[in-house]
Amino acid sequence: MAKKIKQIAIYGKGGIGKSTTTSNLSAALSKQGYKVMQFGCDPKADSTNTLRGGSYIPTVLDTLREKGQVKASEVVFDGFNGIYCVEAGGPAPGVGCAGRGIITAVELFKQQRMFEELDLDVVIYDVLGDVVCGGFAVPIREGIAQHVFTVTSGDFMSIYASNNLFKGIKKYSNSGGALLGGVIANSMNAGYARDIVDDFVERTQTHVMQYIPRSITVTQSELKGKTVIEAAPDSEQAKVYTELANRIANHTESKTPVPLELKELQEWAASWSDKLLEIESGVVVGGQSAGI
Repeated sequence: MAKKIKQIAIYGKGGIGKSTTTSNLSAALSKQGYKVMQFGCDPKADSTNTLRGGSYIPTVLDTLREKGQVKASEVVFDGFNGIYCVEAGGPAPGVGCAGRGIITAVELFKQQRMFEELDLDVVIYDVLGDVVCGGFAVPIREGIAQHVFTVTSGDFMSIYASNNLFKGIKKYSNSGGALLGGVIANSMNAGYARDIVDDFVERTQTHVMQYIPRSITVTQSELKGKTVIEAAPDSEQAKVYTELANRIANHTESKTPVPLELKELQEWAASWSDKLLEIESGVVVGGQSAGI
């Protein structure tokens, strides 16, 4: 009987720390003994940089354009602690669909049974979450990933992107699409940011997998072209990523979220705007003073 490979997709708005989180997750899982592949699905092709000392790798689409045909093994590169790194890439600037790289790369790896050949335990798709359509929806729509996680902060636009992702998951949930594993709350230094995310997940009937603080350790590590797990393995930030890796490794039950309609989301956001004014004025909220 073939081994069951755990395939997960991590979505998030551009600039939210999605690739940083994904790379540290991959690194932490690899340190726990799992055979991991990180599959970058952003046209910028920078998902795996910190797993490879800051270096870029040829993408699937670029290699196909150059050679016409390609073996999957030609676009798999070694990263930190034996992690397999792949970048799907995108079309030439100004031409074609940005999600085409995901479709092409996933089909190539499925046809050539590359995941099985490498005897992987975990495949992590790092997917741009600003748009959940076309190629970017492939890991969800096709049920390629068993579990989807979204990285968000307390900022409205990142929550807006997560809510759109929830709509996509709900749309495909009855036709074999991937379901939501949970929310990864990033940059959680301000007390109110955690309160906002907690309220959002409660309203959408989801839950937080991990709260990740903003840390200078991340910046220092990335300036060296490394993950925190590699550059600062004994740091508090590394412990946070390791806890997240443990939770995702043991996660088995995902579900369909309950996204907010646009008007409902806007009204919810406006109510939080008023609460933040109260917090800034020093008003006690919910029996406690929420610090900024």
